[in-house]
Amino acid sequence: MQSAQKDHRQDVGEALTSPVQGHLIDGELRAGADFYEVVNPATGRAFALCPSATQQDLDDAAAAARREAPAWRARSAEDRRALIADFADRMVAAAADIAPLLTQEHGKPLEQAKFELTVAAHHMKQLSAIPIGDEVLRDDEAKGRVLMRYHPLGVVGAIAPWNFPIALAMHKVAQALYTGNTLILKPSPFTPLATLAVAALARDVFPAGVINVIAGGNEFGAWMTSHPGIDKITFTGSTETGKKIMASASATLKRITLELGGNDAALVLDDADLDVVVPGLARSAFYNSGQICMATKRVYVADSLHDAFVERLAKAVEQHRLGDGMQANSTLGPLQNVVQFDKVKTYLAGAVARDGAQVKTGGQVSQDGGYFITPTIITGLDDDAPLVREEQFGPVLPVLRFTDVEDAVARINDSRFGLGASVWSRDVERALSVAERLNAGTVWVNRHGVNESEVPFGGMKDSGYGREHGQMGLRSYMELQVISLPPRA
Repeated sequence: MQSAQKDHRQDVGEALTSPVQGHLIDGELRAGADFYEVVNPATGRAFALCPSATQQDLDDAAAAARREAPAWRARSAEDRRALIADFADRMVAAAADIAPLLTQEHGKPLEQAKFELTVAAHHMKQLSAIPIGDEVLRDDEAKGRVLMRYHPLGVVGAIAPWNFPIALAMHKVAQALYTGNTLILKPSPFTPLATLAVAALARDVFPAGVINVIAGGNEFGAWMTSHPGIDKITFTGSTETGKKIMASASATLKRITLELGGNDAALVLDDADLDVVVPGLARSAFYNSGQICMATKRVYVADSLHDAFVERLAKAVEQHRLGDGMQANSTLGPLQNVVQFDKVKTYLAGAVARDGAQVKTGGQVSQDGGYFITPTIITGLDDDAPLVREEQFGPVLPVLRFTDVEDAVARINDSRFGLGASVWSRDVERALSVAERLNAGTVWVNRHGVNESEVPFGGMKDSGYGREHGQMGLRSYMELQVISLPPRA
């Protein structure tokens, strides 16, 4: 995404302005000299300007975070937890004001935008309640004691995605700050405005320099990953970008956590209860227009249930009301950006053109400027179809048949992704035995996509590196120090 010059407002008209005060750097809201356009995906047109940060802005933020790191680290976990809770409460109080901005830049329905803000605050409180104290590995009179001490890494650089701009950013904020680190947060250039609005709330809670929030284009992310003043990068986004981050961060041996793409499969066994399966998958596959890393993106259904499942799922999906998120009756918004819109259109067109493919519902693509695709279910595809093999990240779902469970497990595992999966059966123990054989970081039984702060989350294979959430995720923001003491005299 390219930055515009200072006189850009003259090019696009005076109506296009910035609704935010600027970046949060060292406790001050810094207005930008340059701006770039932010597009409303419901119209396909720019609706606001966002300040674009410079390398000097990043240097200033890194210096402030480094300066404040010792004092922040010296605070107790309880003290840091209390400030995070205060910040979370202010987010909830401001949710009704910030949500319209989130809806305009993202496209999601207004009520879902409000929910994202409030649930983000809830998870911040949960994450900062998880114990992170030191541990005693051994206490033996003959061998001595071994203590495991956990220290903050220093300065964390967090790069957030556009699909849940607030929730996924604030998860990183809570984990970094609670574990005693200071932070530089970069929102996606597609969805920066609501995050900057939230940052203005943080200014009145945390000491200057503890949290810095800076918006910029893709080049800004590259500056962060190579910056010598940043000790860890936590990133949520595409696998391709994650690999670039890993390469860039290696020069300074930064610690990294990468929560990357997924092609989550749902496996519906022949004894599954469709009264449970259909609403569960209708939500997990199409909520947020399918733009969720752990959304259901392909479904394997036992042959005996296939036709009934597809018929019922199509009816459930047809209940969605596709439209501008600012319209009160909308339940499903557009794709967030034109790049993703074009990508999903390509997957859809390729799938429809394949022999045997059948569109059971949906398949319509907006032609009037907005990035809308109706919720779509397609059957009759082979496993080698790009819609099946790759992560579409949109409201287009392939449903495939199987007759042998072992064959279905092998087909699901034949993927470069391994983020999540689900198994559906009336027999939970049977489902568990199947779940254990799926190569995915999380496998749900009779549900899909449950997000819990105390449970570690991350992927296998190309779906990520490390874990977020839970004590394991919090520890990834800390450095382990082993202290070995001699036997007691």
